[in-house]
Amino acid sequence: MRLLSILLIICFFFSCKNASEKRVESATTSEENLKEIVQDSLIYPEEKHFKNIRQVTFGGDNAEAYWSFDDKQLVFQSNYEQWGVGCDQMFLMDVDETFNGKQPPMISTGKGRTTCAYFLPDNKHYVYGSTHLVDENCPEVPLRKNGKYVWPVYDSFDIFVADLEGNITGQLTDEPGYDAEATVSPKGDKIVFTSMRSGDLELYTMNIDGSDVQQITNELGYDGGAFFSPDGTKLIFRSSRPKTEEEIAKYKGLLAEGLVEPTEMELYICNADGSDLRQLTNLGNANWSPFFHPSGKKILFSSNFEAERGFPFNLYLIDLDGKNLERVTHGETFDAFPVFSNDGKYLAFSSNRNNGGTRDTNLFIAEWQD
Repeated sequence: MRLLSILLIICFFFSCKNASEKRVESATTSEENLKEIVQDSLIYPEEKHFKNIRQVTFGGDNAEAYWSFDDKQLVFQSNYEQWGVGCDQMFLMDVDETFNGKQPPMISTGKGRTTCAYFLPDNKHYVYGSTHLVDENCPEVPLRKNGKYVWPVYDSFDIFVADLEGNITGQLTDEPGYDAEATVSPKGDKIVFTSMRSGDLELYTMNIDGSDVQQITNELGYDGGAFFSPDGTKLIFRSSRPKTEEEIAKYKGLLAEGLVEPTEMELYICNADGSDLRQLTNLGNANWSPFFHPSGKKILFSSNFEAERGFPFNLYLIDLDGKNLERVTHGETFDAFPVFSNDGKYLAFSSNRNNGGTRDTNLFIAEWQD
């Protein structure tokens, strides 16, 4: 589901400028510093948190790259047609790989639509959402409803466990309705996910074997995209919380059709058991794809709150008390899905930079510096 946000949001783009026009240029092009130029030319001048950056993919829509617990591999989702898929499937990569002219191994079934893969602590298995039990074909992707952008929340999604060869070894959910967006605590003991089992899109936690399911949120609205803090004690997530009668009626009407409207979302934070829930941002527009900074004291997230026409989306840092908002990326199109490595040294994210003026969204890995 989260990769769909790329496909939908980039529909806002009336034109995508060639990002190379604004990139840092080197004064020389000698052979010995060519490698540095290739890396640094992907960084905008104001992006002081990026020491260097490497482009990983070179076509299609690629997102949600999540690190193994030992930081040696990443799993990500892509719909790149040249890799033989018709909709989002899961792919595996070693941390130092790039895919310019070659294809990574697909580790999902190739059936249905998949979403939100995340490594388990053994580094040999991962969890992900898939629709393949209901239909082996790619489901339709509605983009607009009554002139507004929408996301589908397929009731055919369930959460599975698979090994790195693509063999499904377990099924963690079998409730009617949407179950997806699973992520794993850095402590390796819990999974947080979004489910429709209560009739609304709420957060739940469970043990990594699927036992001890606990409901975390219970307010009307779409609660999703949750991640644990580095010490496993807190959750950060995005939410649309309709308040007025008109907003509530609209939300419920769309949800009855398996849709949500993602254009107004704020970030919320709570303890891992759901206690001490509070709103973190109040910026307007869409604030989403949050992830804890390695210190556990800040949140890195994507937002278009400064945009006038839906774009650009850039990355921002904010303290846990909602103060000291800082812009991290400075693109003119789309930066989102930031995920720190477990050692805190690197950041994987998705971006429209360096896509040659196309709508391709690629993966990048930056060396992070505070």
